[in-house]
Parts: sequence; structure tokens; C-alpha cells
Amino acid sequence: MSPARVAAVFTHRRPAETAGALGELIAAARAASVELRFDEHECAKHDLAPAPGLVLDWQEHEPPDLAIALGGDGTILAALRRYAGRGVPVFAVNFGEIGFLAAVEPDGAAQGFQRAFAGDFETFDLPAIEVAGQDGPQAAMNDVSVHRARGGRVADLGYAVAGEEVGRVRCDGLVIATPAGSTGYNLANGGPLLAWGVEGFAVSFIAPHSLTARALVVAPGDVLRVDNNSAEEAVEVFIDGRPAFDLAPAGSLEARFVVDQGRLAQLPGSSFYRRLREKFGRLAT
Repeated sequence: MSPARVAAVFTHRRPAETAGALGELIAAARAASVELRFDEHECAKHDLAPAPGLVLDWQEHEPPDLAIALGGDGTILAALRRYAGRGVPVFAVNFGEIGFLAAVEPDGAAQGFQRAFAGDFETFDLPAIEVAGQDGPQAAMNDVSVHRARGGRVADLGYAVAGEEVGRVRCDGLVIATPAGSTGYNLANGGPLLAWGVEGFAVSFIAPHSLTARALVVAPGDVLRVDNNSAEEAVEVFIDGRPAFDLAPAGSLEARFVVDQGRLAQLPGSSFYRRLREKFGRLAT
């Protein structure tokens, strides 16, 4: 990759935890003559003051060369969604519980920033799941999840693939996951793990009230339709873990696999299988 000249910064909601890494980031950017851009929210979060090389209260008109994320997978996903389909690499330092998408851990941040600004990293293009919501199409880098309403009855969900009805399940909900997202909520449901590079998406059920409901992998060109078969209650739809919209009684949504939406930066030699071993093996010890 070419050296960066402009980088946008994303951090998670606990600024005290990322303060040290933010100082290292600013120092590394100055040494590499990289301009760091912070939007209004990031400026308020860190109480930033004007300084050489910092652009504060930034309102984006042109995409940066690079995005730096200091946080867990939620922060990384926010950066990936911001630049979905725009080719901006997201280089992340893990300040979360697992940080499956992160390039480096906090103790490697300083060296990681130097390598990021120098373009010394590889990129992996990630697909997304696109659903049409009330405000138009929305892209999920990890997953789309459908949940019964809080305090409501068990959801009654039907699902069809490529126009063919597959089944109907009473459950607490379902998860539609990209390969990157298959290690998240989908994995907790007992859904299949999809290695990065697999084309297709996983569908798994949350607490199905059935002995026959099974997770499945949908081919990339096939459209998945989910039907809310309740005549009375809406179900809630979440995009990457955040509330998106309600699906009305007798309503339907369609989910599509879309290629090359997020560009994830990773250090040379990294792989899906190494991350799987290191991240989930570490939690088991």
C-alpha cells in the first residue's frame, strides 16, 4: 500500500482507555507527516485542542487514505460501515473483549501506527449483508439480527431463499451473518463458521422452539427473505448489533450478499485461522 497522508480516527466510548494509544497515534502521525482528522464527536470525547497536524470538528467531503480505529469490534465495524464500498483501509488496535477484526493489540500500537502510515500492511476486502430498511438500504459488515419485541411473544418467522420457501420457525429470532460476522452472534447460536474468502452468508436461529430448525449457508447470488408471520407484533431488526428498524406484523425483509464493501488492514502473515486460534483459544485458557 502507498504511504498515508490523511487518516480519520475512530475510538470507542471509554476515552480514558484509549488516551495512551491516542498520544502514540498523534506522535506517530507527526513523525510521518500524516494529518489526523477527528469529527465533532471524537473531539468532544477526548477534549482535543488545536495542534499542528490535527483537523478538528472535521466534516467529511473526501475520504481519507486510511482509517484508524481504537476500540473493539463495534468501533471497527463503525469505521468499516462509514467507508463501505469506498476502498478506505481500516487499521484497528484492539481495546475490546475479543477484537477479532483488529490488526494489533495495545502493546503493539506504536509500531503498528508506524507500519500503517508507511503502508506496510495487507488488506482484505470484506463482504456485507444489505437489507432495505425504512431509510433505504443498509449494510451490515458483521450481521443482521431479527429479535422478538422486548417483552413480546416468541417470534414466528418464515424464511425463503431464491424465492423458495424453506421453513417457518417459532424462535427468539435469527441471525444473518457475513463470513467476518460468523464468529460473533452466529457462533453463539451454534451456527457455522465461515472463513474469510468464503462467498455466501450464514443463517442461524436464536433459541428455536423446534427440533428441526437448522442453520444454513446461503449461496452469494441467492436472496434471503425473512417473513414476520405474526398478525399482531412487530419484530426488531438490528444492524451490527445496533437497532435499525421494526419489521411490522406480516412484513418481510430481503437480505443480499454484497462483495467488497469493507477493506480491513492486517499485518503481513495474519490469517483467519491464526486469528481464530489466538482470539478464541485465549478465551479458553
